[in-house]
Amino acid sequence: MFLKIKKIPKVNWSSGKQYNFKPKFSILFFLCFGLTLFGLGEGLLIVSFTGASPWSVLAQGISLNVNLSIGTITLLISIAVLILWIPLGQKLGMGTIFNALIIALMIDLCIKFVPTPSNYFNQLILAVISVMMVGIGGGIYLVSNLGAGPRDGLMIGLQKITNLPVAAVRAFLEISVVSIGWYLGGTVGVGTLLFAFGIGPCVALGLFIVDKIFD
Repeated sequence: MFLKIKKIPKVNWSSGKQYNFKPKFSILFFLCFGLTLFGLGEGLLIVSFTGASPWSVLAQGISLNVNLSIGTITLLISIAVLILWIPLGQKLGMGTIFNALIIALMIDLCIKFVPTPSNYFNQLILAVISVMMVGIGGGIYLVSNLGAGPRDGLMIGLQKITNLPVAAVRAFLEISVVSIGWYLGGTVGVGTLLFAFGIGPCVALGLFIVDKIFD
């Protein structure tokens, strides 16, 4: 059962080490493919107009209480999360860098070219699809073993310490973040809740699918 997955699986195209800045084409392909799906999902959630992701809600909530922009707060949150990697034993890699670049690019492309559905029901469907894409894309790029983004690295580090399933750890993180953001005044929508409660199982599903296909 994919909800019980407790570690990132290794398959035949996974990198043998995270500090690999000259990976094989197959590893680089799956890294970029997974991150493209991840970024596309993030962008579609924004386009759906059903609510921002939990970490964006946190950034919004903090920005309402300090004299800094949401963009600046988002950067500071990412730095803070990376600092938390140190006691958790997480390491940076090519995937960490590509995470920031590809996801930002895909979000911009979505906002520019994908129209928001006029019907609210279709907006909700788009939000559900976006969460699934983020989760499955996350599973694919994590299996490449070239380094995780800030949030995914925090998830992996906490999973190793707690030995809880990946789905449970990610759900705990997202629900905690959105709760703090909402308490501070951030705006929460249906899409936000779908992301908070659905991203953990979707990441686990992505890991499960990749492991089964390439086992």
